[in-house]
Amino acid sequence: MLRRFVWMALAVAVAASAQKYDGPAPPKTDLPYLKHGDALLPTEAVEAKQENKKGDALYTIDGAASSAKTPLASPILIMKADKILPQNLQLFRFDVKNGHRELNLPAKRPPQAIRIVVTKLSSDGIWKIEVDESLEPGEYSLSPSDSNRAFCFQVF
Repeated sequence: MLRRFVWMALAVAVAASAQKYDGPAPPKTDLPYLKHGDALLPTEAVEAKQENKKGDALYTIDGAASSAKTPLASPILIMKADKILPQNLQLFRFDVKNGHRELNLPAKRPPQAIRIVVTKLSSDGIWKIEVDESLEPGEYSLSPSDSNRAFCFQVF
């Protein structure tokens, strides 16, 4: 009886993991998209400029506002991963100063990344990225922890 239960549980687990994602598919790989109902809006993909001063790192992005905008305080992003590991993405809020966006990461006490939850949706590499808390209106960026790539969006 126990053996039968174990096999049934295993069959259910395999069936659950084999389910396909039935939402809209991202047209490009390694680019997070803001999910708005059945539509996907690409985030603004840029390379942040890094400047180091006394051990601190200042990251800047041209322009005061991102071209990708969402009214959702708890946005959901969808990404088809290829070279970027979704588990390595971090979310930060940028300050707007002098017509550009910037993030200062002091060496002595770096700011905490905003908590996100990353979930694999399909076996063909589609992932869901959810913000774990409500975001205030402002400029945000998802960035891989090992590069200066930035996927920017604005919450308004």
